[in-house]
Amino acid sequence: MSSAVYALVRPLVTRATPARVVPDGLPLADPATMPARDPRRGPWPGREVTSGGVTLHVRETPGPDDVDAVYVHGLSGSATNWTDVAGLLRTRAAGTAIDLPGFGLSRPLASRDYSPAGHADALLCFLAGRGRPVHLLGNSFGGAIALTVAARRPELVRTLTLISPAMPDRRPDPRRVSDPRMLLALLPGIGRWARAGMTVPNARDRAEQMVRLCFGDPNAASEHRLAEAAEEFEARARLEWAQEATELTGKAMVASWLYGESLWARAARVQAPTLVVWGDRDKLMAPRLARRTVSVMRGARLLLLPGVGHVAQIEAPAAVAQAVAGMWDAVEAGRWQAGHREDSTRS
Repeated sequence: MSSAVYALVRPLVTRATPARVVPDGLPLADPATMPARDPRRGPWPGREVTSGGVTLHVRETPGPDDVDAVYVHGLSGSATNWTDVAGLLRTRAAGTAIDLPGFGLSRPLASRDYSPAGHADALLCFLAGRGRPVHLLGNSFGGAIALTVAARRPELVRTLTLISPAMPDRRPDPRRVSDPRMLLALLPGIGRWARAGMTVPNARDRAEQMVRLCFGDPNAASEHRLAEAAEEFEARARLEWAQEATELTGKAMVASWLYGESLWARAARVQAPTLVVWGDRDKLMAPRLARRTVSVMRGARLLLLPGVGHVAQIEAPAAVAQAVAGMWDAVEAGRWQAGHREDSTRS
C-alpha cells in the first residue's frame, strides 16, 4: 500500500483494546417505570416533516407533549435503528427518529452536501425550527453529528446521548474491520473496484453481513429484525440517490478526521449533560475511545456494555433505555454530576 493511500486509510482502523472501567453507581431508571418492550414491534409511523427550512423523513413515537427526544442514526442506518429504544422511552418523551439527508427515506439536500458539516447544519436547522430544546441521541456518525450540534447550539439540547460516536482515531489495525476491502472502498479510483468486489448477492445476505460487523453477538439478532433490515435494504436500493449519499458521506467523514477542526475539540465545548454508551466488542469504533470521549466532555458519564457491539441501541435496547431514562430523571432532579473520571459497566 502506498504512503498516500495509507495516510487516508489509517483513520478507518483502530485497535481492539477494551476500555477499562470502574463502577460508579450510574443512575439507572427503575424498569417498573418503563413500558414493556415488544420484540416484534414494527417501525413507528413515518412521514416527511419540514422544520427550519429542512425537510426530513421521520418516524414518530407518541409521548408527553412537553418533552421531545430526537434520534440520529449512523452511516448506512436509518430511523428504524431506534424502534426499540424510542418505544421504551415513550412514556418519558415523544420521539422523533430522523433519516439524515439522503438516508432512509429522506431526500438529499438541494446542495448535495454530504459532509459532516452539511449534515450537522441540516440537523441544527431542523431542531431550531422546533422551537424548544430536545433530548438528543446519536449513534456512530449520527453521534458525531449530534455532538457537533450540541457544541454549536447548546440551547437546542437538553441532554446528549452518544452511542459509539464516530470519534477520530488514526491508529491502524486491519483487525478492526471484517473485510480489508472496506478500507479501500472509500478511496478514489480503486474504491469502485473494492466496492464491486464486496457486492452482496441479496438484501438478506447484506443484512446478515451488517449484523456480523455491528453486533457483539450476531446470534442476538432476531429473525424479525433481520427480515425488516433486508426489506429496508431492498427499498433503499431503488432510490437513485442512496449509493451517492452513503459513499460521499463516508468519504467526507474520513476527510474530516484529517482536516479542519477536530471533533475532540468540539466535544470539549459541549455543555449538555451527556451519557456515553459503548459496547466492549465494538468492531468499528475502538472501545478504548470511550474513556477519552468522556474525559474531554464536561458533565459526561460512561456506560460500557460487555459483549455488545457498535449498535447498542439495537443489540441491547433495554440496557440503553434504562441508562438514558436514568440520566433524564437525574438531570430533572438536579442529581446528574460530571463523572469524567469515572464510568460504569452493565452486565
